[in-house]
Amino acid sequence: MAGRFPPRTPTTRTTVRGGHVPVPATADAQPNQDEVQDLDPGPETATATATATTPDLGLTLGPLRRGPADPTFRVTPDGSVWRASRTPAGPGTIRVAVRDGRLAAEAWGAGGPWLLDRLPALTGAEDDPTAFVPRHKLLAATHRRRPGLRLTRTGLVLESLIPSVLEQKVTTDEAYRAWRLLVRKYGEPAPGPAPDGMHVMPEARAWTLIPSWEWHRAGVDDKRAATIVRAARVARRMEEAADMAPAEARARLELIPGIGPWTSAETIQRSNGAPDEVTTGDLHLPGIVGWALAGDRAADDAAMLELLAPYAGQRHRAARLILLSGRVPPRRAPRMTPGNIARL
Repeated sequence: MAGRFPPRTPTTRTTVRGGHVPVPATADAQPNQDEVQDLDPGPETATATATATTPDLGLTLGPLRRGPADPTFRVTPDGSVWRASRTPAGPGTIRVAVRDGRLAAEAWGAGGPWLLDRLPALTGAEDDPTAFVPRHKLLAATHRRRPGLRLTRTGLVLESLIPSVLEQKVTTDEAYRAWRLLVRKYGEPAPGPAPDGMHVMPEARAWTLIPSWEWHRAGVDDKRAATIVRAARVARRMEEAADMAPAEARARLELIPGIGPWTSAETIQRSNGAPDEVTTGDLHLPGIVGWALAGDRAADDAAMLELLAPYAGQRHRAARLILLSGRVPPRRAPRMTPGNIARL
């Protein structure tokens, strides 16, 4: 039986931060005639192309997916990556693909033009991978094998902040389930011809109106729910952080009780495309970095930061490359058992 099925890709939080979402290799194929007809719903559709070095969409956009059933993110067999976002202009859907070696995108909904305007930042055009200088053979090898890795910048804070809060101190399966249930129930269907089941996350006010029993049914405890509500009540101030320097942006987010260094780093890495914002306070990351660079699986945050010091300015990229290398310490304990507060 061992050889009959492909190995299951682990869905740990650190694997997601490594950001490898498989995208079919048929991305360069032209869509068939039926597909072209489906993707032409009317005046809300637009197209855009990018002539810069084509990124690897699976690596670049992968960190934005919150689990394999994320209703805001989908990869289709033709190699397209679909995202549904709530922009300052309203809900929008964007479809990004690689066609003939170039980026191509279509967008729908009130937020479609906003998403297209920010396509270069989303696909890593503002990122400079040449600024990273490997100083360890593992990082050098991984950097060489992943030439298409770019750091995305969404320009949207709340869509990364809320799922990051949901991931606090729980297993990824619990966090993904909560995000999936809440977005599907309180969000809205993605505009345009998006794949079935895609939704735009709820608007800020809708998050504040979710009743306590619905948080409970989604497996979200009162502390995390209260943190999300506090952030949603000052959504405009939170979104301003997308245009700030990373350190200032993190300080803005951490003014909210319940948002600490771990959550702010996880958010700013995505919303601001910050290459130096390494995550501290993580259960697994220090041990993974310590094991990869020094054979020290017991490394703490201080030891991790010391090991990453030679990559100042690019520490987040270094951490992602370590995660993508697959070099992790062997497991010594069983996986954490997911809880279910909805049964209480």
